Amino acid sequence: MKAKKVAKGVGIAVAGLLGVGAALAGVVQARGIPTYDPGKIVMDVEATPERLERGQKLVGLLCVECHADTTTGNLTGKRMLDSPPVFGAIVSKNITRHPTKGIGAWTDGQVAYFLRTGVAPDGHYAPPWMVKLPLLSDEDMASVIAYLRKSDDPRLAAADVDPPGRSEPSFVTKLLTNTAMKPLPYPAAPVDTPPKTDVVAWGRYLAINYECYGCHSADFAKVDPLVPERSEGYFGGGNTMSQADGTPIVTANLTPDAETGIGRWSEADFSGAVKHGFRPDGRVLRSPMTPRSELEDDEIHAIYTYLKTIPALHAAHDRRLAPAPADPDPGKNLYASYGCVSCHGERGVSVDGSADLRRANERFATDAELRAWIEEAPAKKPGTRMPGWKGVIAEGDYGPLMGHVRKLARAPREASNP
Repeated sequence: MKAKKVAKGVGIAVAGLLGVGAALAGVVQARGIPTYDPGKIVMDVEATPERLERGQKLVGLLCVECHADTTTGNLTGKRMLDSPPVFGAIVSKNITRHPTKGIGAWTDGQVAYFLRTGVAPDGHYAPPWMVKLPLLSDEDMASVIAYLRKSDDPRLAAADVDPPGRSEPSFVTKLLTNTAMKPLPYPAAPVDTPPKTDVVAWGRYLAINYECYGCHSADFAKVDPLVPERSEGYFGGGNTMSQADGTPIVTANLTPDAETGIGRWSEADFSGAVKHGFRPDGRVLRSPMTPRSELEDDEIHAIYTYLKTIPALHAAHDRRLAPAPADPDPGKNLYASYGCVSCHGERGVSVDGSADLRRANERFATDAELRAWIEEAPAKKPGTRMPGWKGVIAEGDYGPLMGHVRKLARAPREASNP
């Protein structure tokens, strides 16, 4: 009898807890992402030539890939189809100088406050997918602001364009922003750039502020932007992202573990991967990771030197490509085996409409022109994420591979990925 009473009491308690949990979940779902009082920072950034040059690199590394419309190239926002699905449907914002559609009416101080804390001038809090830069130096922050607001980059000209839809945060995003994830504190003291002579400190600064650690840690929801080393699986990889065709891929282990990380990579191996897009074994990097050719050799050296100092994590991740079914078309087989499908998708265009091969026949009238682009894209278009394939593709493979590219370009547009 006594046991039955205890069991009944436990059942009532569990039911009560479940009821409370359901009620809290309902509140979170209804409330959505919270808003906050925006801070007031007074700042007037001078757009010196040095800042505009530095800002061009930083905006290229941190902003363009997420905010560039895949058709126009203007920074008017796009659907982020390669982002972690756990956060929901993501549409990036218009960050051009339009006064209402973009950030043209924001002050320099408001831009700085938003980028450091995640709180916009209207109080809205940027969800987890927006990069926040609490550790970026004051000088680099000034460079970003100078470029966004005062450069002659036509992609940032005032564009009266709404982003293609609205973000639809998942329940996980709403829960995180109501509990664990809050606005970051605005720095109370000046933030300096480490001297280049301190190679390890400078490498750490670059690896953190170029946002390498965020992707190459174990869980986007457990990244610590204030003390990055406390992020779960710091540089050990394992975060799930999406390739061009929408298939999942986990990020690589960049710690100095000899078996599962880059412990056996030389600096030349690392540079070849980061700057040129090819691993030491000759395989191309797969999207969403693309070459960062804008990085200088001394930056690569510093990042590599720093990565060699962090604790090695033995974290093996299954990053193998699913075997492509055999096809009688040799060009299609080469397209898959060289990894072109990772960035361009099976039908020649990624799910977000970028990396589009459908205009290849318009852009390259002859095979000689198409081959020159494939071999030397970074030289022909600085800043492109297309690697240069010269010396990688075998001579006998060019003909059938280019034939397949032209076949994709002839396919009806409606046959492309949605």
